[in-house]
Amino acid sequence: MMKPHVLILAAGQGKRMHSTLPKVLHPVLFHPMLHHVIDLGFSLHHSSVSVVVGHGKEEVKKSCNGYPKLQFFHQEEQKGTAHAVGVAKDFLKTVKGHVLILSGDVCLLRKESVEALLGTHFEKKHALTFATTHLGNPKGYGRVLRGDKGQVLGIREEADASSDEKRITEINAGIYCFEIDSLLGALDKIKSGNKQGEYYLTDAIALLIHEGKRVDGFSLPDAQETHGVNDRKALSEAERILQKRTNDRLMLSGVTIHLPDTVLIDPRCEIAADVVIGPGTQISQSHIHKGAVIEGYCRIHDCRIEESAHIKQGSYLEGSVVGKEAKVGPYAHLRPESNLGRGVKIGNFVEVKKSTLGEDSKASHLSYIGDADIGKNVNLGCGFITCNYDGKKKHKTVIEDEVFVGSDTQVVAPLTVGRGSYIASGSTLTKDVPADSLALSRTKQENKLGYAKRFRK
Repeated sequence: MMKPHVLILAAGQGKRMHSTLPKVLHPVLFHPMLHHVIDLGFSLHHSSVSVVVGHGKEEVKKSCNGYPKLQFFHQEEQKGTAHAVGVAKDFLKTVKGHVLILSGDVCLLRKESVEALLGTHFEKKHALTFATTHLGNPKGYGRVLRGDKGQVLGIREEADASSDEKRITEINAGIYCFEIDSLLGALDKIKSGNKQGEYYLTDAIALLIHEGKRVDGFSLPDAQETHGVNDRKALSEAERILQKRTNDRLMLSGVTIHLPDTVLIDPRCEIAADVVIGPGTQISQSHIHKGAVIEGYCRIHDCRIEESAHIKQGSYLEGSVVGKEAKVGPYAHLRPESNLGRGVKIGNFVEVKKSTLGEDSKASHLSYIGDADIGKNVNLGCGFITCNYDGKKKHKTVIEDEVFVGSDTQVVAPLTVGRGSYIASGSTLTKDVPADSLALSRTKQENKLGYAKRFRK
């Protein structure tokens, strides 16, 4: 298959969104809808991918910093789709072949569908192939006009359509593959003589047909793929469709998802077979390995969860690694750069930040571990706290292998606790503890007999 240039139209303001955020940056399942379209473009056999920006151009371009090979064209005024394509005209003049034009707000297209359209376009040597579908309620879309033999005659935008034309259910999906020379010739002839006063790319269809060039519509059987986002309701519908598509794919691959309508999973996630995911959970930009269990109402972002790890209910994990057979939660919080080794246990209401815990270490409840390097087989008792911040700088705590830390212990960093040491409960450590030592920091207990009885009187 030939390699088309991919041009994504993303300049519109989206007034019906009632938002200061550019329309194409509204997220659909954790990513701006534009990014779903860009991902599609790069997944194809392409020669380049570019985006036409306009409203909020700097914000849109900044959001795309993760795409180093992306190029941009600026549409100063939004005067219609043909005008939007026209801002890339100088670039298109320098290249040969074909251009695939996508819409930044049509974010549910499947790669397989676009490849099928491209295959038809190249096989039949069309000057233009555009995507169509049939809708029960086609309101708001341009209608495909066909002749007696089913041949395409043109597209009529709804604002300009007659009452009979409005009853047509085949609509233009806003996806086009043009032979570039044919496109450039048509752009010079498109006029703005319509009710909107805009330059419609759809007018190129009738122009090319008039010139005797091959034009046809490619029907997409799944109308959901053509779903465009123009308001918040359509945005929620797009997310619902992509949510179901993603969860169905995962379940068919061997993932158990309880109450999948309540579970949101980023389509970019890699989740292995035999993973179990509870209701109300959200997972984004993460890798979940075989046999892991994610209970309900967890939030997991940018994490790697190793085999047979168990994330218990209500836990929040971000930017972290959870080792094989480790247990986290319920209601635990792993902040970025936390790394748990095999068999580690992080219990309820424990917070870990930028710390490493070695194999089989545990902090079972009500602790804060920050900027720490914890060795293997370490027990951190209830209420353990690393005092890592002095008001200006963060400091590191090192606790070596096989240390026992009693409950209600504070460690004032920077500080190192040597291997095999025992820290008595209720201690506040302010200096290093040598290996195999007992560290004890308490005032001596004193009992005043009869004091409580006298106090009550």
